[in-house]
Amino acid sequence: MKKQNLLIYLLLITFQTFAISKEQPVKPPSPFYPVPTDRQLAWHEMEQYAFIHFTTNTFTGKEWGYGDESPEVFNPSPQMDVSQWAKTVKAAGLKAIVLTCKHHDGFCLWPSQYTEHSVKNSKWKNGQGNVVKEVSEACHKSGLKFGVYLSPWDRNRSNYGSPSYVEYYRNQLRELFSTYGPVFEMWFDGANGGDGYYGGAREKRKISGASYYDWPTTLNMVRKMEPNVIFFSDAGPDIRWCGNESGYIGETNWNTINADTLFAGKSGIEKILNSGEENGKNWIPAEVDVSIRPGWFYHAEEDAKVKTPEKLFDIYLSSVGRGANLILNIPPDRRGLFHENDVKALLGWKKMIDEAFKKNLALHSVVQSDTYRGDSKKYAASNVTDGNKETYWATNDDITSGTLEIDLGAKKKVKYILLQEYIKLGQRVKNFTVSVRKNNRWEEVAKGSTIGYKRILKIEPVETNKVKIEITSSKASPLISNIGIY
Repeated sequence: MKKQNLLIYLLLITFQTFAISKEQPVKPPSPFYPVPTDRQLAWHEMEQYAFIHFTTNTFTGKEWGYGDESPEVFNPSPQMDVSQWAKTVKAAGLKAIVLTCKHHDGFCLWPSQYTEHSVKNSKWKNGQGNVVKEVSEACHKSGLKFGVYLSPWDRNRSNYGSPSYVEYYRNQLRELFSTYGPVFEMWFDGANGGDGYYGGAREKRKISGASYYDWPTTLNMVRKMEPNVIFFSDAGPDIRWCGNESGYIGETNWNTINADTLFAGKSGIEKILNSGEENGKNWIPAEVDVSIRPGWFYHAEEDAKVKTPEKLFDIYLSSVGRGANLILNIPPDRRGLFHENDVKALLGWKKMIDEAFKKNLALHSVVQSDTYRGDSKKYAASNVTDGNKETYWATNDDITSGTLEIDLGAKKKVKYILLQEYIKLGQRVKNFTVSVRKNNRWEEVAKGSTIGYKRILKIEPVETNKVKIEITSSKASPLISNIGIY
């Protein structure tokens, strides 16, 4: 009898081995263009980082310096400690610092050889200080990435508006990238031209933002020095502005957009920036910029107006939670420190995020789907809860909808649903719904349009043992890499 059982077992193993060997490999989904570059993918995964505005404005009380401020105005106290900035940024869960190395007033936070309007002529450290160097070193020591903001507009320079200024701007970029790298992001905005000191001319100057700087040549120069740098501006070319400074991206947020539309400067551009374009030909995802205070620079009268942890958490949900990256401005005070109120708010915010997303109830849960690609386990529903970002659930090419049902095993309180697409192969999902099992029936609790890199939906807390995600429409076969339930 034992020999018969052994024979049957061997026959079954032989049959299964033969069946597996005969299984035809299932072709993976083709990319749905456009798709992100490797450097854009790395940027998506950062999710959030800090902006630091610190210059003569900190000491004059202005937001936009006119350019006629004396360098001697810049004079932080001996207490100044950029390591406090880096430690606080890291403790808040932010991944990098982007420093305003030069704002519109033209004052440089490093001793640039190309201008006298810099820290070398300030009282701080008897002109021997270098904020850019200190922040760069503090970032690298703390494991943070370092980025630079060099304003294209310069209200101090007498030659602003002439070709020679563009070369001045490029020379300063060479200084920054060759001396203080690596630099993960170069940030520049659309504030270009207007009233200024301009070396004593005190006049209004206009330039053509589209052509004056010859951005292709400038960015190509920088890219040769720093191949993996990400360029931010209103129109990219790597990442775009979100269209506001209030802390949100649209609930519909396509990472794709037509660069020609952005550079054309059409009316209503803020709305396009905020939602992207479903059929955009360029992958230019959005960055949400907002300050922890009403202003971008420190003002003592705003000490009681620091955003609360609750407000910062709402901003997190409406930026990172809608597939954008968040750059949160934290301005040092006149001591050269983050103010105590700002630090308290940041740490309170981090605590809220940690508590809300402490335990993923869906991790390793059983998942069922109504369809999966080629009936191959490589694309099965279980991939959305395996904790591996490189695996995903996919449908056949001709199927652009599908349902994923997650069994939590027992009734649990659910408040947040997190969804992620496998964006390496493009952004696809156009509409989806979320339902929970309640009173022996399915009840819809949320719906949305785009998902992208990450989508977080806050729902009314509910006790349930099952959650269903239904992709109702997609531009191509949907690819979902992760579902989190909290």
